[in-house]
Amino acid sequence: MNTQIAENLEQVSSRINAAEKAAGRISGIVQLIAVSKTRSTIEVRNAVTAGAHHIGENYLQEALDKQAALTDIDIIWHFIGPIQSNKTHTIANHFDWVHSIDRLKIARRLNDQRDADKTPINVCIQVNISNEETKSGISLNELPGLAAQINELPNLNLRGLMAIPAPEQSAAALSADFARMQHSLDELNQSGLTLDTLSMGMSGDIEMAIAAGSTMVRVGTAIFGPRNKPQA
Repeated sequence: MNTQIAENLEQVSSRINAAEKAAGRISGIVQLIAVSKTRSTIEVRNAVTAGAHHIGENYLQEALDKQAALTDIDIIWHFIGPIQSNKTHTIANHFDWVHSIDRLKIARRLNDQRDADKTPINVCIQVNISNEETKSGISLNELPGLAAQINELPNLNLRGLMAIPAPEQSAAALSADFARMQHSLDELNQSGLTLDTLSMGMSGDIEMAIAAGSTMVRVGTAIFGPRNKPQA
């Protein structure tokens, strides 16, 4: 086993535990997702062996290759990348969680294409919380309507919201983005939904995200080291 990955994972877990304590959160309430895009199957196996059983992938074909090679170990697979319409059938049947739904068309395709013998997919709606023109995600104004529609789809289990705030912004702006996400989740629950997941926070802002209410942090670099070049 790669001891560096194991050591990194232990450090990240310690950061999460300390952030939970500092924020007055219940210990263990925040789930770590090890983001393994561009990482090798061996690296993923090492991370899982060290205790990271939730694995997040951005690229579908890369994820499928890893899944095929890792059938002997227990992994909960999360799809966290942009979703193309022609890939919804495969995503619907190869992942336990999908974090990046931002339009009803994609939600309906995932719902309709989920195999009948499988339980509903856990899903999150991706919010473009920083209003970036080049980033996926729905606006906060459109969020209530989309959430209500997705909640009616029987093969999707709407769990909450996901966001990737704009990079290189001030700590105050980042904190405000995270706070808006928590407020939006609260508003949806007040409207009658029962959501329990905020997927936000990455290697550099774990503590701030947890302080704002995150229940899932998506961490790659802090576990695996500097990123490899994407596969062709």
